[in-house]
Amino acid sequence: MFRSSLAALLLASVSANAWAGAPAASAAAATGLIAHRAVYDLELKDASDRSGIAGMYGRMVYEFDGSYCQGFTTNFRFVTQINTGDSVRVSDQQTTTFENLKDGKFTFDTKSFTDDQLDKEVNGAAQDQPGGVKVDLKQPANRELQLAESRFPTEHMLDVIQNAKDGKRFFEARVFDGSDDGDKALVTTTIVGKQQTPVAEEADAGNAGAFSKTAFWPVTIAYFNENAKSDALPVYRMSFKLYENGITRDLTMDYGDFVLTGKLAKLELLERKAEVCK
Repeated sequence: MFRSSLAALLLASVSANAWAGAPAASAAAATGLIAHRAVYDLELKDASDRSGIAGMYGRMVYEFDGSYCQGFTTNFRFVTQINTGDSVRVSDQQTTTFENLKDGKFTFDTKSFTDDQLDKEVNGAAQDQPGGVKVDLKQPANRELQLAESRFPTEHMLDVIQNAKDGKRFFEARVFDGSDDGDKALVTTTIVGKQQTPVAEEADAGNAGAFSKTAFWPVTIAYFNENAKSDALPVYRMSFKLYENGITRDLTMDYGDFVLTGKLAKLELLERKAEVCK
């Protein structure tokens, strides 16, 4: 009830043209993002009877590298062991994306495995165009799509950080990240809390290394289908603690029928060579 009421409030407060003319991410803002590899330990927090999940745990590895000049590469791996009570299976999702902020280009490739067997592959490329996004899909089927104007993932992260710095607590955006079948964008509503400093009880704060005592923003992003009714529940909701440099920790991933937590287990900063944009 709380989620649907909140979503309806946010959707009603923003016009249908809220995304039109969204400014391109600036080089100055993008240089604030830190190249890093983060490892998260995943645990099942809650599961409904309908989910069919008796137990679940795993690990997520997120690697972010690149620059405004060369583009940003993300490598993401999400491995979980799922116990249904009758059987146990291992799910493994591997995703690589590349985002060129200067040219408005985004490529994506996701492979999903169950017990080491490939179940699904989705890959393609998207390009910003006046008034929309053109998507060229290669897998699971060769298709060309025209979608409404959308933000790509790094653009959206920069929007979240900028809004947090500006004290803007609620905002909405349409985001295309190539997930699911790579053929649609999702409408997102973002709630940004007041900046906070870690307290001693936060178990994974110490694993943030040099940032263990750095201030962060609590952020919640809900993802909705494009044509969802105003009282619809989100497809997916994620809460996390966000640093100004793009690093996140203390994740909660709500899929509706089950909820996972992700605690930062290890953080490694990656070297990035200085460069001059041409």
